[in-house]
Amino acid sequence: MIRQSRRAFVAALALSIGSIAVAAPLVVGSKRFTESYVLGEIVKQTLVAQGIAAEHKQGLGNTGILEQALSSGAVDLYPEYTGTIVRELLKRPQAGGNPSLAELNEWLAPRGLKAAVPFGFNNTYALAMTEARAAELGIVRVSDLLGPKAQGLRLGLSHEFLERGDGWPALKAAYRLPQTAAAGLDHGLAYDAVRAGTVDVIDVYSTDAKIGRYALRVLQDDRGFFPAYDAVLLMRSAVDVRPLARLEGRIDAATMIALNAQVELDGRSFSEVAQRFVQGSGTPATAAPARGFWQRLFAPDFARLAGQHLLLVFGSVLAAILIGVPLGVAAWRWPRSSAWLLGAVAVLQTVPSLALLAFLIAVLGSIGLVPALIALFLYALLPIVRNTHAGLQGVPAGLAQAALSLGLTSAQSLREVQLPLALPTLIAGIQTAAVINVGTATMAAFIGAGGFGERIVAGLAVNDNAALLAGALPAAALALLVQGAFNLIERWLVRGPRA
Repeated sequence: MIRQSRRAFVAALALSIGSIAVAAPLVVGSKRFTESYVLGEIVKQTLVAQGIAAEHKQGLGNTGILEQALSSGAVDLYPEYTGTIVRELLKRPQAGGNPSLAELNEWLAPRGLKAAVPFGFNNTYALAMTEARAAELGIVRVSDLLGPKAQGLRLGLSHEFLERGDGWPALKAAYRLPQTAAAGLDHGLAYDAVRAGTVDVIDVYSTDAKIGRYALRVLQDDRGFFPAYDAVLLMRSAVDVRPLARLEGRIDAATMIALNAQVELDGRSFSEVAQRFVQGSGTPATAAPARGFWQRLFAPDFARLAGQHLLLVFGSVLAAILIGVPLGVAAWRWPRSSAWLLGAVAVLQTVPSLALLAFLIAVLGSIGLVPALIALFLYALLPIVRNTHAGLQGVPAGLAQAALSLGLTSAQSLREVQLPLALPTLIAGIQTAAVINVGTATMAAFIGAGGFGERIVAGLAVNDNAALLAGALPAAALALLVQGAFNLIERWLVRGPRA
């Protein structure tokens, strides 16, 4: 009986563990543009509708970040395009035509990846101009940019297009174009820039909803430079494709343009558009009622985003205090080490935030909270270490000598005399680190760590100023609150409570 009971217990435990493993949600990623948000949400809701736990990590930066997240297992699948897989991920030349899905999977297999579920549309890159400007200069094809009238055209190209293997450098070489691209411009903002005449030529996706609304002329790729960009799901080899098979071939180019338009032009949310598609409602007959700014600001996700933002800021600053104060003391105690120690933490401030986040994803093999906290911790070190060092240096040497003459040890003198006198400068450094991290934490949304940056990133994707403000204003208000809180802390600790 006892053995049978033990066996039953072990079987039940194994079943429970198996159930937990099965219940682990599939993580769906998406890039930082409207179509990827929509497709990612459609995939998530398709899984959820079949009782499969899934979550959507929205707007995870560019192809490089998502490739690392997928390879490390931090993301299980995300919408991608065959041309991008071939040229950007696999680094294969276009020669030989567009590969089949079977060929693509043969090349992806050594990486533990596969492509599946072709949605049914090709979203190719293209160059576009306003119809009026293109007609004025007689430009129809990309090769027309070689003409004398096109020499002075201003280019407003997206950051990723400027760096991609199938982007501007290769296109410029293939067509021998004379134009020089300026600094990168966010894809969502480029449409307003070309309509306003700030730039003349932008890169677009052929399924962008704003092409028709803004009366743009898409230039013909007359030399066939761009490969096919058939929309598929790129996923880890272990992911079961069967629950997503119902999406295969269901979205043609016209449907995708309509879905994008519901977000960008009608003001619907990504989740609402995806829900209507998954439920088979199609394009709504009536426009969604416009949400006021205050409704957007205090939307149901406000508490969640505020909690995530506070965790990012104060978690990173607390870790920086625990490490930074001892480092500052060490730099003061051993002056010969101060130059290289302060220099090292200063160098960390020069590393671009997105580059640091991408590096941490590769090292840690995860996205979300942990790499974001580590990045913010590293950025918070400099003001804390430097102010600790400066505060201790500002304490008169005679006070330390007096403490020693009274019988205190060096450690007791530091704890009872020098650190209390350096406290105002030290608190100022912590305050600076916390206020800076309130703003820097918005970048954590690019790797799925949440916070108010989630609204900012989504607003940039659809060029929605109200969404941008709904994320930026709470972050600014939080910075003011943090600054005020530290002023009160300084008054309490340094000056003492007033009678």
